[in-house]
Amino acid sequence: MALLSITLFSCAKEPQVKHASHMDSSGENIKNVQVVNEEDPICHMKTAGSLKDTAVYKAKVYGFCSSYCKDEFKKNPENYAQK
Repeated sequence: MALLSITLFSCAKEPQVKHASHMDSSGENIKNVQVVNEEDPICHMKTAGSLKDTAVYKAKVYGFCSSYCKDEFKKNPENYAQK
């Protein structure tokens, strides 16, 4: 029973993103791109001023703070996409 509780609790947690090790080190932000989200849907970091990557899902452009967050989004976009 305890093992089941631990398993269920760990599955319900949102991903913990360690940006220092995953962010693009180029230091360049994407400019003049219109995205549908004001914050990264994976880590909830504000994307304004720090947009590093984008992905298109159902004809909408989503912005991300890093390629890591974009890759996580692409694994299961339905969980993160704005409805």
